Amino acid sequence: MAERISLKRGQMPAAPARKVARPVQRRSADPVVRVPLGPKRMRAWLAYGIGALVMVGGGAALWLAGVPQQAWFETARATADAGFEVRQVRIDGLKYTDRLTVHEKVVSGPSNAMLLVDLDDVRARVMALSWVADASVRRQLPDTLIVDVTERKPVAFWQYRRRLALIDVQGRILTRDGLERFGALPIIIGPRANLRTRDLMAMLAGQPSLKQHVDSANWVGNRRWDLRFKTGEILALPEGDAQSRQALRTFAGMDEKSGLLAKGFARFDMRISDRMTVRTTGEPGAAAVPLTAETI
Repeated sequence: MAERISLKRGQMPAAPARKVARPVQRRSADPVVRVPLGPKRMRAWLAYGIGALVMVGGGAALWLAGVPQQAWFETARATADAGFEVRQVRIDGLKYTDRLTVHEKVVSGPSNAMLLVDLDDVRARVMALSWVADASVRRQLPDTLIVDVTERKPVAFWQYRRRLALIDVQGRILTRDGLERFGALPIIIGPRANLRTRDLMAMLAGQPSLKQHVDSANWVGNRRWDLRFKTGEILALPEGDAQSRQALRTFAGMDEKSGLLAKGFARFDMRISDRMTVRTTGEPGAAAVPLTAETI
């Protein structure tokens, strides 16, 4: 039933009392309660720890004893019996190096089981060959090793103490045998002259019209070059790379203009920068004929 409100005359009804909302008090998080380990649990954790240490120590002992390695070797040998064994060697890039020599270097490892072949070791053995500038080795399963070789390029002979050796542009000795097939190459003469090969070849490359006529180059006194041409003349160049290049450039221009080679001269001396002295093929001790660029 609805509540009845009695009013006296001239009196306003009282407003109903409002309920004041009380702030909600949040309960703080329950504190973490650490339960102490009992003796039984302590013994269990201790047993786990000791067991882990035993496993680690046992594994290390087995490794030191070679058990895992031996298992790996046995696995590799088993795969070799199944066909994963080096039975073919493909060698690419050879022009001068004996193929059998490279093949022997490749297969001279401790095992031919494909999984046991150390590719870095094979490459190192191939790189030890004098002709080899670079090499790469890779597997082609199941039974092939592929070797790609980059050979050094022979550029000259080095004559020292009456012995000839074939060398590359760095002066590295490539071989002393079978030199006949390289007979068109120039000869570099003198102690440590091979170490100047790169500079000499660069200088000659700048004058291709003369380079083809150079028979030999003598490194004189570890200071300068004497060039001997195939027609017999000798060109004495000055000391210093820049000076010798300039002198050779001047001589090439003079030869192109007047044809100095095969004209009865024996020696051209350009050690003095502003002139060239020539010697004819007369009697020993014949007077030298001084010539300048303007007179040629």
